[in-house]
Amino acid sequence: MINRRTFSKAVGLGTGAAAVSLSGLQTSASATTASGGASAPTVPALTPGTHTEFGMLKHVKAGVLDIGYAEAGPAHGPVVVLLHGWPYDIHSFVDVAPLLADLGYRVLVPYLRGHGSTRFLSRHTPRNAEQSAIALDIIGFMDALKIEKAVLAGFDWGSRTADIIAALWPERVKALVSTSGYVITDRKMQLKPAAPAVEHNWWYQWYFATDRGEKTMENVEQRLALCRYVWTLVSPNWNFDDATFARTAEAFKHPDYAAIVLYNYRWRIGLIESDRRYDRYEKKLAAQPHIGVPTVTLDPALDPFTAPGDGSTYRGYFTGPYLHRTIADIGHNLPQEAPTVFAQAVVDADHL
Repeated sequence: MINRRTFSKAVGLGTGAAAVSLSGLQTSASATTASGGASAPTVPALTPGTHTEFGMLKHVKAGVLDIGYAEAGPAHGPVVVLLHGWPYDIHSFVDVAPLLADLGYRVLVPYLRGHGSTRFLSRHTPRNAEQSAIALDIIGFMDALKIEKAVLAGFDWGSRTADIIAALWPERVKALVSTSGYVITDRKMQLKPAAPAVEHNWWYQWYFATDRGEKTMENVEQRLALCRYVWTLVSPNWNFDDATFARTAEAFKHPDYAAIVLYNYRWRIGLIESDRRYDRYEKKLAAQPHIGVPTVTLDPALDPFTAPGDGSTYRGYFTGPYLHRTIADIGHNLPQEAPTVFAQAVVDADHL
């Protein structure tokens, strides 16, 4: 999920002050800062849940992984890489991908390490999940597919991964869509106590630091129950059905899922030291580098992790062409709850 540091910096716990409705998105967003790019096409409205499955998944060896991914759209179209979060999988983009494909984009949706059909190539590879390791997975994915530059768009872990690549390897990023804004983890700030209500939102992070949390994650049925419960908390208006959860829950049955999730959250709060192989990247990220690529940031208004201030708490981190939107009535899993809005953000970022 998002960065506790960024969220706890904000004063209070309300959502953004200028939430826009789905129907009013274009008009409300036009008031924010942007450069004079070409006019972006309008994404046609789509009812969430229209699509339920991707076509046959593909695989590519990239770095330490064999990455499973979905692909849609023309092979030679401009590339968009969509990055999911926790506890989610590629189905968060099952409606977004065809919308973008119909506009001529080549859409790639990889499973992150520890999820779905992505596998480590060697049983000896440490099941590391610090932020730079996941970002390097996506750089390796792009290299393996000979993709020089792409629009990166994500939420949760996916936002963090896209932010990192945009900050450290901006030459690989044509444009960025980052749900919840700037979410690169600052581990030193993570060690500072936040307001009680903020800490309450992060209950699972502390739970994962305990033996009980570890045992829950290592038990498949208990892990699935926990993930489903998180869905209900962070997307209070999303009336997903059993089949929708079941499709995504298959990705949580990965043999390395517990190890990856526990490592990620324990690492963030300093219970695990950084792997020396990633030290040079983590030192750069600890400085909270600015992001200069064209960016659209999205705040889901009903997400409990959306800080107040309509994006003001992180605005200064983005130095290039920029748009911000707060999306009314939508929770944490924004691309699956509001696929048209998310797809429009991708198109608009590409045209900044």
